[in-house]
Amino acid sequence: MKPSESHNRQGEIVISIKGLYKSFDDNHVLQGIDFELHKGENVVVLGRSGSGKSVLIKIIAGLMKPDKGTVKVLGKEVQNATKKELRELRLKIGFLFQHSALYDSMTVRENLEFPLRRNVRDLSQAKIDEAVKDALEAVGLIDTAEQLPSELSGGQQKRIGIARTLIMKPEMILYDEPTAGLDPLTSYEINDLINEVQHRYKTSSVIITHDLVCAKKTGDRLVMLIDGKFLREGDFEEVFDTDDERVKGFYDYNFIQ
Repeated sequence: MKPSESHNRQGEIVISIKGLYKSFDDNHVLQGIDFELHKGENVVVLGRSGSGKSVLIKIIAGLMKPDKGTVKVLGKEVQNATKKELRELRLKIGFLFQHSALYDSMTVRENLEFPLRRNVRDLSQAKIDEAVKDALEAVGLIDTAEQLPSELSGGQQKRIGIARTLIMKPEMILYDEPTAGLDPLTSYEINDLINEVQHRYKTSSVIITHDLVCAKKTGDRLVMLIDGKFLREGDFEEVFDTDDERVKGFYDYNFIQ
C-alpha cells in the first residue's frame, strides 16, 4: 500500500457495486461481488487470467450487462442507463486497454486528437494543440507527436494510450493489465506513471492486474478475485497475510524478491 493514501477511503464513493453476478453458460465468472471505489483512490483487482477481472471493468464501463446486481458509477446506475446517458458517462471514464488500442495508420498526434474531435464540439486548433502538448508532457513523450505507433516501443505505446485517456480529463480511469507484456524496468516506469496520474489529475482508478509488483506499487487498496468472489481485501500485506493456499499460491506464482 502506498503509505500516504489510506485517507482516500473516507472520500465520496464513485463506484458502488452490490450483489453482482455474471455467467457465460456454465462458467459462473462473478458470483455476488460487492465493491466500492472512493474518490481519488487507486484500487487493484488481483486475479489470475480468466478469473473475471476484465469482465468486471467492462460491466463498470457499461460495455457488458450483469445478470444480477446493481452497478452505480459517478451517481448513475449503469445497468439502467440509456444509450445517451452511457455515452455521457463514458466521457468521464478513461479506459486503458491491455494492448493500448492505438490506430496504426494515425500519428501519435492524430491518435490524441481523435477523441477530442469526436466528443468536444467547437474546439479551436489552438486548444487541441495545447491539449495534445499537455497530455504528451504528462507521460514524458513530447517528442513523439509525429511518429506512428509502430515506431514506438511497447512501453511508449502504453504511455501514449494513457495520454489519449488523459486528454479527455476523465474523473476515473480503468486500467486493464497496464504492465502486461512489458519488461520489468518499463513496467516499473508505467507503475510510476499511474501514481503520477492519480496525483496530478486527482483521478479515481480501478487497476486490473495479476502482476504483484504493479499491485504493490500502485494500489491504495487491493481486492483478490478468486472463484468469482472477492476473497481478500486490504493493503498488500493484509491481503497476503493468510494461510489460504489459493492466495499463497498466487503469491508464489508471481514471486517478489
